[in-house]
Amino acid sequence: MSLPIKVLLINGSPREHGNTSHMLSWLITSLEQQGITTDYFQIGGKSIKSCRSCWRCQKDGKCWQEDPVIDELCSKIVAADGVIIGSPTYYADVPMEVKGMLDRCGLIIGKHLKRKAGAAVVVARRGGAIHVYDTINHWFGMNNMYIVGSSYWNDGYNPQEKRIDGVEEDEEAKETMKNLAENMAFLLKSIKKE
Repeated sequence: MSLPIKVLLINGSPREHGNTSHMLSWLITSLEQQGITTDYFQIGGKSIKSCRSCWRCQKDGKCWQEDPVIDELCSKIVAADGVIIGSPTYYADVPMEVKGMLDRCGLIIGKHLKRKAGAAVVVARRGGAIHVYDTINHWFGMNNMYIVGSSYWNDGYNPQEKRIDGVEEDEEAKETMKNLAENMAFLLKSIKKE
């Protein structure tokens, strides 16, 4: 009997039911079809304090800034085999909630992430997505994680800025998410066999 495999999907968009959540929902469907358990966490729109770089978390694994959102998220990341971070593109980078999460979680739990799988999922209106993709993937790489790719960059486009579901028209993004889910499932199942 194989061990259960869990992937945590984090929505970094302040638009809780916007384009980023649409892309993550495609992944949830595909991952669950592959027999993977999923967990979903909404971080966009939540108040996330920035890291103070005091390094106190290195002593006891907790941030001195009382923050139940980061505490819960850190626990969920450590418990997961794979992590997918979804983010919109804000001025060619991640929104502040995602940046705060990356900085703080990296210091608090970075040493517990070795050999987990990670994937960035990005939505953009037009440009800047690759920088967001790089920001998230650099975090995975710096934390000894395997970075999972797909048949193209893990991004989707919403050419109509004010529509929160415009990415639904991006058929290539849907196929890319399906392939990403298959690759994530394959990698995690291969790791669990070891």
